[in-house]
Amino acid sequence: MHGFNADTEALGEAILQYAENRMRLHPVPLDGPKTLEELKAVAGNTITPEGMGGLAALKLFGDGLAPACLSSDHPRYLSFIPCAPTEAAAMFDLVVGASGIYAGSWIEGSGAVYAENVALRWIADLAGLPPAAGGVFVSGGTIGNLSALVTARSVARERHTASGSTGPRPTKVAVQLGAHSSIRSACEVMDADLVDVRGDEHQRLNGDNLRTVLEKSGPESFFAVVATAGTTNFGIVDDIDSVAQVCREYGIWLHVDGAYGGAGLAAPTVRHLFNGIEQADSFIVDPHKWLFAPYDCCALLYREPAQARGAHEQKASYLDVLNDAEWNPSEYSIGLTRRARGLPLWFSLATYGTNAYTAAIERTLEVTRFAEAEIARRPYLEALREADLSVVVFRRHGWEPEDYHAWSAEMLREEFAFVVPTSHEGETVARFAIVNPTTTEDDIAAILDTMA
Repeated sequence: MHGFNADTEALGEAILQYAENRMRLHPVPLDGPKTLEELKAVAGNTITPEGMGGLAALKLFGDGLAPACLSSDHPRYLSFIPCAPTEAAAMFDLVVGASGIYAGSWIEGSGAVYAENVALRWIADLAGLPPAAGGVFVSGGTIGNLSALVTARSVARERHTASGSTGPRPTKVAVQLGAHSSIRSACEVMDADLVDVRGDEHQRLNGDNLRTVLEKSGPESFFAVVATAGTTNFGIVDDIDSVAQVCREYGIWLHVDGAYGGAGLAAPTVRHLFNGIEQADSFIVDPHKWLFAPYDCCALLYREPAQARGAHEQKASYLDVLNDAEWNPSEYSIGLTRRARGLPLWFSLATYGTNAYTAAIERTLEVTRFAEAEIARRPYLEALREADLSVVVFRRHGWEPEDYHAWSAEMLREEFAFVVPTSHEGETVARFAIVNPTTTEDDIAAILDTMA
């Protein structure tokens, strides 16, 4: 089973050809889901004692299974938050898979860890974090947010003990109602209390509303505040600067969830929206969203990494040899085993340069502004709010929920576009998430035409 032979060589050539052929497609096929019964009919029992051979398995995947998966890098995939990796990032993911690198420790993967840290440094510089800031690439925003909050709680508990306080330890996290569901999930995992803060007139978390909640509940009962740099549903950027000032005043950890929107730090036209992020104690952004890396990749950064290490370092006799290492990524987040998931981003940045990233993000913002203008000029459509970043939410006058769902299903059935409805205050509405630089004005206009 192990070892390189003629069959392995043929399979390797076929896999490389498959990958090359797909990357040559512009656009890639949108494809769509199939039922369990349909997939059973196509694939049958694929795992057998004798095996079917690599070429046959690849053909089955390419002909039968891959077409049952939506291509999130299709230019008209505008639902959720798409993933549109660069060609260099996608190709280098093959290299990472073939390299046998364990990237949890310096002693085992120092070259990979060094490159990942260079990519993390670029992100830290965009946010204005100090030179000592650092972190790790984790699988996604959920683990990034959880790891950051675990660190925040650990720091708060240490301070509580050091102060000699006899009162209860802090157990609360303050967050705006529009924050990502992973924050609530993290609090449930940690058995922490989530306290919602009302948004301002722009649906943002701000310092005044945060202060009101802290004073009502007692600031000493909070170990973290979470601000969002680009909510998933609307792309709203909280008033991070005023929130940061309140956090500093009360000595509460500030975590910024920029899983989707944090990439906007690289775009001069919207950089001002993130003012105050340089004061964050921790920050995440998912390169597999708007920074053109493949799944799965979340950059988790800490202002003072030693605090994260204190919260996450695992102790075991067989790990003692790692203690004096330069930088062990696994000590800064939940989880010990990790692949070098940050390498495709590093390779893409090294290949194209950061100016190309700025241009690509600005291009998606141009298309977003076009979408807003198109919605404004069509009398049957109305935007719910002006977009902060690249998410546009709008209503089609006269439609009921079933109309939105029928419209969405028909476009997917025809493999024309993937645009699922969302909801706001009980109303079903339409939503575009534009993070793919290959999405054009013509794509947007063509989709809106179907709503006439």
